[in-house]
Amino acid sequence: MNQAIPWFTSMESWKPYLAMVVVQSIYAGMALFSKLAISGGMNHFVFVVYRQALASVVLAPFAYFLERKEAHAMTVTIFCKVFLVASIGISLSMNLYYVAMKYTSATLAATTPNAIPACTFLLTILLRMERLNMRYLHGQAKVAGTVICIGGAIILSSYKGPPLITLNHYHSFHAASLPTTPKKEWAKGVFLMLTSNAGWSLWLVLQVPLIKSYPSKLTLTTLQCFLSALQSAVVAFAVDRRASSWKLNWDLNLISVVYCGVVVTGVTHWLQLWCIEKKGPVFTAMFHPVTLLITAIFSVILWNEWIYLGSVIGGLLIVGGLYGVLWGKNKEDKVPHKDRLPIPSEAKGTP
Repeated sequence: MNQAIPWFTSMESWKPYLAMVVVQSIYAGMALFSKLAISGGMNHFVFVVYRQALASVVLAPFAYFLERKEAHAMTVTIFCKVFLVASIGISLSMNLYYVAMKYTSATLAATTPNAIPACTFLLTILLRMERLNMRYLHGQAKVAGTVICIGGAIILSSYKGPPLITLNHYHSFHAASLPTTPKKEWAKGVFLMLTSNAGWSLWLVLQVPLIKSYPSKLTLTTLQCFLSALQSAVVAFAVDRRASSWKLNWDLNLISVVYCGVVVTGVTHWLQLWCIEKKGPVFTAMFHPVTLLITAIFSVILWNEWIYLGSVIGGLLIVGGLYGVLWGKNKEDKVPHKDRLPIPSEAKGTP
């Protein structure tokens, strides 16, 4: 009986890691489904509205029945904070993401989010939310791991190398069915995608004070989805007022909307809020490289793409860098609080 307790404790400690692997696997599916839907002609602004609205409808009953007895008071101040965070971190970030998706590929959509960990890490340092102590090994590991992750992503996206293997017998979708993009539009797409990632990094960081103000995570997720749907609807109607743009048929577009609205927005946002509360925003952001690896694998299977040497090298660097950061974060969590480098706000005694 005594041996079961450490095992159970160990399993509990692994839950945030497993949750983030699930989240990034879902995001890989989002990149694949979204690219196919938008390349098929669906308006990207309308896509965001449907996605967020559907997520709100699905999450609302769960938020009501599961958290109504422990619901916290929603003040005007908290509502304004939620509105602002939803507009920057979800509405702006998501709309830029899908605009960029029009000019780029699913693989790039999964590649550029690898800048999120570095951006999130920098924001937490600037906002005095994260400790950085280079005198200790765990601090050096976090910095080195972040640099290695970014280096792996750069290699993966810029260097192909000789082809190694392909899966020609899988032919569900063909790469030629996706239109090629001129270099100028591709550069525009990369810029918009990176801007979208910066907005998402800010969303991750802002969730920490937001959860402290309103701890009902499921209700908070539902409200952010609902507000982002309204905000995105205003943008969509301003850009495209054609009724045909809002029509959904029983095709891949509908499947993509349902997947992104129910599974991606509904499930991943709640899981990320839970992980942010348990481990912090940097821990959550550091799992984004996993999406790239999964997307590359399924791109080979679905679109008959080759596996290149650069992909293998970049993938190994990403995994190695990810392990380094997680190792450093794990070691830092085990350091007694009195031996840690204090956050400046704590040192000054501010709340």
